Amino acid sequence: MNLININNLVELFFKQFENQKDKKKVLLSSLKDKNINFTWEKTYQAINILSEEIKKNVTKGDRCLLVSENRPEWFISDLSIMLSGSITVPAYTTYAERDYEYIINDCSPSVVFVSNDEQFKKLKNIVKNKKFIKKIFSFEKLSDIEEYNYINLNDLFSKSTDENNNSKIKITRKDPACIIYTSGTQGNPKGVILSHGGILNNCEGAIEILKPLIKKDQTRFLTWLPLSHSYEHTVQFVQITVAARVFYAESIEKLIKNMNDCRPEIMTAVPRFYQNLYQKINASFNKATGVKKVLIQKMLNLGLKKIKKEPLNFIEKIQDRILEKIVRKKIKAQFGGSLKTFVSGGGALDKEVGFFLNAIGLPTLQGYGLTETSPVVSCNPINDIRVETVGPPFKGNEVKIAEDGEILVKGENVMLGYWNNKEETDKVLKNGWLHTGDIGVFENNYLKITDRKKDILITPGGDNISPLKIENELINSEIIDQAIVYGDNKPYLVALLVLNDEKKSSTEEEINQEIDKVNEKLSKIENIKKFFTINEKFSIENGMLTPTLKLKRFKIVQKYKNSFEKLY
Repeated sequence: MNLININNLVELFFKQFENQKDKKKVLLSSLKDKNINFTWEKTYQAINILSEEIKKNVTKGDRCLLVSENRPEWFISDLSIMLSGSITVPAYTTYAERDYEYIINDCSPSVVFVSNDEQFKKLKNIVKNKKFIKKIFSFEKLSDIEEYNYINLNDLFSKSTDENNNSKIKITRKDPACIIYTSGTQGNPKGVILSHGGILNNCEGAIEILKPLIKKDQTRFLTWLPLSHSYEHTVQFVQITVAARVFYAESIEKLIKNMNDCRPEIMTAVPRFYQNLYQKINASFNKATGVKKVLIQKMLNLGLKKIKKEPLNFIEKIQDRILEKIVRKKIKAQFGGSLKTFVSGGGALDKEVGFFLNAIGLPTLQGYGLTETSPVVSCNPINDIRVETVGPPFKGNEVKIAEDGEILVKGENVMLGYWNNKEETDKVLKNGWLHTGDIGVFENNYLKITDRKKDILITPGGDNISPLKIENELINSEIIDQAIVYGDNKPYLVALLVLNDEKKSSTEEEINQEIDKVNEKLSKIENIKKFFTINEKFSIENGMLTPTLKLKRFKIVQKYKNSFEKLY
């Protein structure tokens, strides 16, 4: 499908619907509730019905808040909101009440969508007093709802309609599609306004990357990252572009089970997922003995040679083919057996993890982007993966490196601005160029991220240190689960460590031995001199991780400031 002539995301769906020969083919499936399945036809009808109901409560440009776990109704609501002329405002289900209140006060939604009672309880006290909220829609029946103007989607979808809104769409590529609030690692989240054209532009780039993997039959995607994150929000339109079969995972805890349930060919995830995967697989490899151990090591060595573009001799090529069948095939079988690629985004993928996964036969394409770029700027192609880079820029993106090394981006994919925040918009958008805050270089047209401007630690001697690089080395240890490095303008670096559950009883001497191993891989100024440990893991629930599992560095440092300072 040629996306250049598509005006908006709703039109994309309608055109793909028209292209389907079998409209009763399943499009959307919930793995949590096997009874929830939407065919192309049912999805089409539901979008038409729901959009008409939304129109009764909005005018063009109104905002609609969407709070739900990943499920088929999420996609239907998103498209229906857009078709009504409104703007989708997704919000994480993990937000605290104060976060919802901030977003609701900031964007003043006319309509609120919630999945169930659990989510509605978080919003109940807030929406009660907001006169601008005209209606509440829910995916499941809500209790204690009498005082609200409310409708359940199941009741709505039971109605039949001959309504066809295809000809009524008056949305351009420059119109806002959604307002996605950043996860707020440094304070209150900012509402990033993304256009229909920006997301379509991302879809064009993604299709170029995935083209070798797309087959004539329905390609299967498993989605588990929150749809309220710009990464997965855009992925759902990539799925429509290739007419994929979409499965919604139950939870992160059941991810491996779900992969075996639906046998996905393509799956998107964040670096922390791959880090955990690496640790688990590597731990099982380390337990191997005898012939099994020899085969695993040989498979790894040959896989690393291939991914590093080192030629294999005749004997090695034969060995690699044999190992593909007797070792790599068994590894792939643990993930459903059909996986063609992982796509990593939302943060930097540790190079050791990237090399490892690609070497064992799990192709992992690292990309780069920001919420402000809809979100992808660049990504590695499947036929030329360069692990230490984030690939060449997507078609239609203009990327350049400023004099101070900062990555600048220009193109249709760049946000329209921050909602209600011209001051912050003007800080990052200058002459059409988005100042990303990331530091990088180009290597043969492949972009390589070297640092994050705001996260850099500066030594008293003026040296710049990337804490992320050191933290990745620390959590690759068998005993360290999480780590944060501290020491801006300090005489040396220190670290806060969270140990693996199985290694909680590790002595100070054992921890020091692990840190010594890490220090050997680092320059002298990057060495960790002292540390302290805590028992509580950083999590989304305690506010120390973003919904995509990135450290909320500022919050963690503030909480443990005294403990850090005692090490000096």
